[in-house]
Amino acid sequence: MDSDIFTLRKPEATDGFALHKLVERCSPLDPNSVYCNLLHCSHFAETGIAAVNADGEVVGFISGYRPPERQDTLFVWQVAVDARCRGQKLGQRMLLALTERLAPVGVQYIETTITPGNVASETLFARVFAALSAPVERSVLFSREEHFDGQHDDEMLYRAGPFKLAKPNS
Repeated sequence: MDSDIFTLRKPEATDGFALHKLVERCSPLDPNSVYCNLLHCSHFAETGIAAVNADGEVVGFISGYRPPERQDTLFVWQVAVDARCRGQKLGQRMLLALTERLAPVGVQYIETTITPGNVASETLFARVFAALSAPVERSVLFSREEHFDGQHDDEMLYRAGPFKLAKPNS
């Protein structure tokens, strides 16, 4: 699939079911309910981004939100890229475009959680943080034993920033 044919845009409520199906195809992502995905595409559209191919199919998606007590922060919930589109830096393009869209409203930090060993996510976020020249702190947000009763790996919090985007030439 040629990366030049992707359109990056805000999600729409009608993308909710397509997002649900995309996440199902993107192991090891945790699937959410269709209703949750509908909310990500409507209530949280400002902090999400969809990648759509020339056929109008959602082939990439980032869901996120701004924590109420930290409006300068984008928390990235999930990054999903269809297997047919991997290897083209689509996740990186989406995250940088989303960051650029949110910078004017004061977002200067990115947070996400990554389970240890998720090399694809670790690589994606390392590249984005480097592109933003953003320092990174890492800590356990949700522990395997304390929060998951031993049934899920730790969720490591990555917090990067502050970053400043280059201002466009006037």
